[in-house]
Amino acid sequence: MNARVTAGFLPLLDSAILVAARQKGFAADEGIDLALVRENSWASIRDRLAVGHFDVAHMLAPMPIAHNLGLAPLAARTIVPMALGLGGNAVTVSLPLWDAMRAHGATDDFDPAATGAALRAAIAEGQRPRFAVVHPHSGHNYELRYWLAACGIAPDADVEIVVVPPPLMSDALAAGRIDGYCVGEPWNTAAVAKGVGRIVTTKAAIWHSSPEKVLGVAAGWAEANPDALAALLRALYRAAVWCGEAGNREELAAMLAAPDHVGAPAEWLLPALTGRIAAAAGETAAVPDFFVPQAKAATFPWKSHALWFYSQMVRWGQVAASARNASVARETYRPDLYRAALKPLGVALPGANAKVEGALTAATPVGSAGASLVLGPDGFFDGRIFDPERLDQYLTSF
Repeated sequence: MNARVTAGFLPLLDSAILVAARQKGFAADEGIDLALVRENSWASIRDRLAVGHFDVAHMLAPMPIAHNLGLAPLAARTIVPMALGLGGNAVTVSLPLWDAMRAHGATDDFDPAATGAALRAAIAEGQRPRFAVVHPHSGHNYELRYWLAACGIAPDADVEIVVVPPPLMSDALAAGRIDGYCVGEPWNTAAVAKGVGRIVTTKAAIWHSSPEKVLGVAAGWAEANPDALAALLRALYRAAVWCGEAGNREELAAMLAAPDHVGAPAEWLLPALTGRIAAAAGETAAVPDFFVPQAKAATFPWKSHALWFYSQMVRWGQVAASARNASVARETYRPDLYRAALKPLGVALPGANAKVEGALTAATPVGSAGASLVLGPDGFFDGRIFDPERLDQYLTSF
């Protein structure tokens, strides 16, 4: 096979799998000429995929669902045959807001409950902080809102939420235009390195083993090029394995630091790769699952993840709850394509399409009787469990 595939991406750590697939030759080994195009906003990714400039893209995990639900003015039908890792986000606040939170008992260990309670107390004293997220249909928006609401803070009432492109977050914080933000790395570490912000909690702490970016694929291109898509998925899986190996972290950080990739210092990228996160200058804490490229079925496109994102779209008034809309969300994620593409590699594949409460999902290597990985349902810091089979009850519980 000799197929050219054009992929859009944003300068974020979790573009790592795409970058490694090209730079380390995994794509070429599968007969794919992978062309990477750097963009600076998610709106550009959306629009260029819609008009055919891109075949596939590094995308926010909820964004293809929003496309298929008609929530974007210019969006093509999009599928998700693969995730691009777990975690990778954090919440950062300005130093003045951190001082107010610390006065109310905020802790240094990224605990979302303690930091959320401290933020609530600071708000009760009359503050209405402005937080930034990268897009209305982003994991950042939903996990920030989930964290706030679970801590007794009303999004949109007690805080203001605005949209800022990821590379501009730390500059907006330094300029005093925002008081905090939720973004992917290295743009939290950037605020710490510049001495303008403090990381207060992480995505890995708010929603355990949660997805962040996915491979968004124009559905028409996927249908016309099934072999090229399957080859690309194999290349990306092999790249994910490489990215997840500890011995490759420094090389990966240097690769991502290049101007045509993330374009940030390698020392800003290494903390997320090593799991040693600097909350502030001189203060480092271990977050082992901060960013997971391949372990824990990190690249599997779980339908339960799609349905949780849909539940948050409903919760925050972006779309109406209906059987039809739930079905659209569920069918956006395509584990069938993932399984078919990876079968020749003989890798561990989950036996179910969704994580369900009360059941453990075993991932078993093809041709083997033994399970190598056992996965439970999605859990959150406030003790809630998301069961996609009880979606209606979940929606009415908020």
